[in-house]
Amino acid sequence: MNMTEIDNALRQLRLSGMQQTLSTRAMQAQASQEPFLETFAALLQDELERRSSTLMERRYKRSGLDEKASLADLDWRFNPKIPRAACFELHTLKFITEGANALIVGKPGTGKSHVAKALAYQATLQGYDVRYLEADTEFARYALAGSQDRANMLKEWVKPDLLIVDDLFLARRITAEAAEALQAIVHQRYKLRRALVVTSNRVVQDWGKYLGDATMASTILDRLMHRCVMLEFEGKSYRLKEAAARLAIQAEGS
Repeated sequence: MNMTEIDNALRQLRLSGMQQTLSTRAMQAQASQEPFLETFAALLQDELERRSSTLMERRYKRSGLDEKASLADLDWRFNPKIPRAACFELHTLKFITEGANALIVGKPGTGKSHVAKALAYQATLQGYDVRYLEADTEFARYALAGSQDRANMLKEWVKPDLLIVDDLFLARRITAEAAEALQAIVHQRYKLRRALVVTSNRVVQDWGKYLGDATMASTILDRLMHRCVMLEFEGKSYRLKEAAARLAIQAEGS
């Protein structure tokens, strides 16, 4: 086979990682007189890296995340009251393998969503199937959906290795349909030992009021908190800090 035929064969076999670097590897081998096995191993590594990169990008797109957040992006000195050690412990993702949960509560703007997104993104990099949902938006969509669509949505929320429910009770009360969905998510993931991370501005003592059902709140919290790390975020708002910085820049430019 000549180079063109080899290139076509690799394309037919869908070995695009090897196909894309074939010419470079061939010239490299000729220039350095590499043994065949070394060149072949390099081509295989090219293919593995391409497939790994493609799979990571697919996991990220499927997750529903809107940014590739990192714990390194947080200004920990600005808000020293954030439980930094606990955040980095969660970032090891041991809680996913253990089928445990995390509940992150605290004031608006203190970094709860950022930390949750950082955990989710790290999980996609480590090969986990992840779903991220903004509670108000997705539960409102669920409430308006038909029965079959609701069943499909619940399946998507129960299936992944890690589910992030962000900003639960942001609008305080949620609909009865949304409350039932939340109960189903927590109950089914608890039985399957699949990790769940919930963030909320609301203290757990008020969940019964926002659900409109104290018994349901007790049931949800019982399962959520059984195998759970609870983090409380206090301190200053990152959003207010960023807004102040933007205003300062505008003032300088005017």
